[in-house]
Amino acid sequence: MNQASSSVSPEYRTCAFGPGRRLRLAYFESHPIQYRAPLLRRIAEEPDIDLTTFYSSDFSVRGYDDPGFGTRVEWDIPLLEGYRYEFLPKIGDNGTIGIARPLNWGIYRRLRRGNFDAVWVMGYNRLACIQAIAAARLLGIRVILRAESHLSDRPRSSATEALKKMLAPMLRSAVSCVTPIGQANREYWIEYLGSDFPMAPMPYAVDNEFFRRRAVEAAPRREELRRELGLEPGRAIVLYASKLQTRKRCIDLVEAWIRLAPAPGVDPPAYLLVAGDGEERAALEERVRESGLSSIRFLGFRNQTELPRYFDLCDVFVLPSIHEPWGLIVNEVMNAGRPVVVSDHVGCRRELVHHGLNGFVYPAGDAAALSDCLRRLIGDPALRASMGENSLRIIAGQSFEEDVAGLRSALAITVPGFPEVECPTAPQ
Repeated sequence: MNQASSSVSPEYRTCAFGPGRRLRLAYFESHPIQYRAPLLRRIAEEPDIDLTTFYSSDFSVRGYDDPGFGTRVEWDIPLLEGYRYEFLPKIGDNGTIGIARPLNWGIYRRLRRGNFDAVWVMGYNRLACIQAIAAARLLGIRVILRAESHLSDRPRSSATEALKKMLAPMLRSAVSCVTPIGQANREYWIEYLGSDFPMAPMPYAVDNEFFRRRAVEAAPRREELRRELGLEPGRAIVLYASKLQTRKRCIDLVEAWIRLAPAPGVDPPAYLLVAGDGEERAALEERVRESGLSSIRFLGFRNQTELPRYFDLCDVFVLPSIHEPWGLIVNEVMNAGRPVVVSDHVGCRRELVHHGLNGFVYPAGDAAALSDCLRRLIGDPALRASMGENSLRIIAGQSFEEDVAGLRSALAITVPGFPEVECPTAPQ
């Protein structure tokens, strides 16, 4: 057993695992999310883990107006299939998630009725998360905590920092284990909970198999899509695919692109495709009109099953965000074997983007540096090909299988007697 498990407080109830005994795990999340539903399906396949997911809201299933995308979103992949779930009672559900919105209740009763062995909570910045942690503590159920935060993911005032430091001992006493999604997230937990706090790495992953399969299926129709978009053959394609919000800094990419122009109003020998929508789109389109360039195309919002076609079409992918906790879109496009360029504010950069190996990392907000990265990749097809191969190799180690292994390690730390590997005699 992991040595950290010996530090678990004896006031928690004891459990015994053996043939025929499944661990009952309650997972708390804000709403069904396209990135996480496939992982929940994968966890539900574990024969010795009995997973129940509790959601604060169902707005993402109903369809909703997303201010970040600037459009109505109805996801085209199943969000609720393949795992057990329940929606918590709520009031004030207006299709957005806030600290106390929607307001949920009945968490204590559901945990008591389910006789759970462990509670797994995504984040601790909402009232429902705090309710779940507190209810578990009262019932003697151990808590695993996962979050995206890192120390530079957003501006924090001195008052906020002081409050977090003040609340950290309370969180430390209420949680048994955290599951860092990467090195930056691990440093965040060390800062607030201490280097001795039990941790089980659980990398941030997407459904690699889905995106890789879709990219392979898209390849035979690549030139068809190029023609649909009116793109000349033989010119490299750079892709941006994310919300058009201020913090996503698509404007930096546009400015970098303008710097690539051989002369004012003369297009670079490549195309820039912008897939996404949002509050910044009008300003971005105006800047493109001012530049006189015709090589930048705005594609609007593209749904989950559409994106792999664009991943396959592009030669380079760029995410120029500031204060980006992770950037799962990078995981997705790497499954198409493409080089990636990200700012040094993108949380996944340490794990996924190895500067000079499968892409480049540049200083956030530095359009000149970004332009230099793009110039190098656009002008060197062999470099793009080798970097794309490296992207495939790197992303293969950031999969749901690593997530399941991380979760099992966290459960072994928090629940005495639970095996880190699948129990061969567990019920099927």
